[in-house]
Amino acid sequence: MPDAVRTAAVRAVLIMSLTIIQAMIAFLSTLTGSWLAFPMVLSSVASTVVATWSVLDVWVTRQVWNQRNGVVSVPSSSARQIRRERRRSRLAERAAERDGTGGGIGGRRNTGDLSRA
Repeated sequence: MPDAVRTAAVRAVLIMSLTIIQAMIAFLSTLTGSWLAFPMVLSSVASTVVATWSVLDVWVTRQVWNQRNGVVSVPSSSARQIRRERRRSRLAERAAERDGTGGGIGGRRNTGDLSRA
């Protein structure tokens, strides 16, 4: 996750948690009949609007980052697929070189032919 998106997400989580705490205080103070109930209900409504805005900010920040910086690398990315294909072709070339040269242990398969000569 890019830094700008992470910052917006952290900010949204903090605002949402404060909004939930405010709503709980408003609910409990309403149950007890406290004078604090009405101001807390009003501030909870305002905080809900701000929390909704902050969640939208995360979404907008993510969209803007994707547009400016391109595709985020994910496991199904085409770049990784190309790397995988290159790696497979290199391994296949190395295996073909080993089989085609006849050197090393692989070339000593027919040692019985040498004893007949």
